[in-house]
Amino acid sequence: MRDHATETAAPGQAQMGTRRFGRVNWLGLLTLAERENRRFLSVWTQTLLAPLITAGLFMVIFSIAIGPRRGDVMGVDFTTFIAPGILMMTVIQNAFANTSSSIVISKVQGNIVDTLMPPLSGGELVLGYLAGGIGRGVFVALAICAGLFAVLGIVPAHPLWAILFVLLGATFMSAVGIVAGIFANKFDQMAAITNFVVTPLAFLSGTFYSVEALPPALYSITHFNPVFYLIDGVRFGVIGVSDSAPMLGLAVGAGATLAVCLLAWQMLARGYRLKA
Repeated sequence: MRDHATETAAPGQAQMGTRRFGRVNWLGLLTLAERENRRFLSVWTQTLLAPLITAGLFMVIFSIAIGPRRGDVMGVDFTTFIAPGILMMTVIQNAFANTSSSIVISKVQGNIVDTLMPPLSGGELVLGYLAGGIGRGVFVALAICAGLFAVLGIVPAHPLWAILFVLLGATFMSAVGIVAGIFANKFDQMAAITNFVVTPLAFLSGTFYSVEALPPALYSITHFNPVFYLIDGVRFGVIGVSDSAPMLGLAVGAGATLAVCLLAWQMLARGYRLKA
């Protein structure tokens, strides 16, 4: 009797506790990741070419306006010093834009249900969206390295560190974009988050200056900003100098990324501000 009960209960337990495709819906996850990458690749002039041109304009403007009078910064000329910061700033802005815009557009157009209805867990949704943001960030980084770094003749001092921090930065800001996209219900709300949160984090994180030049109060505040450590880590990877220890930056960046990813997972798993 006990064996029979076990046999009859097992099918019901399988239906209630597991999914027929296993613990991970690989097909659904890969499909979502492919969709997110196709989104930005289909409009590459806006998502890849435009950031490259913007980064080039930053380099030209700062080099002409400040470079000749600025002198060396941390042992390198000013143009070389700001190149890694502009690289990372562009990467994180585009990674954020990819995930946040995907979710907000789906909510405004009313087709977010197409993403929520498939049998995808909260973790699978996070990974799928992250794949698009990281993909766009990496493509932008490659374009800038092939363009600006080739023109400036920059050879990365520690390429593995640079790659690691680019990937970490793209992951962090992709996760922040998921959270922001879930929170925002309209384009103007998303624009407010971008203008008053993301842009200041990027610009006030040592992109164009060494934090050693800051007043004591701002110096202390900057060290609570995880984006500072991401930009500083890329600078170490590219030119071999930094304001903080690379291992400290890696620890802070990884911790901040994990925290934001967990928050995004909770929000997607609960359907927070997504389900009517």
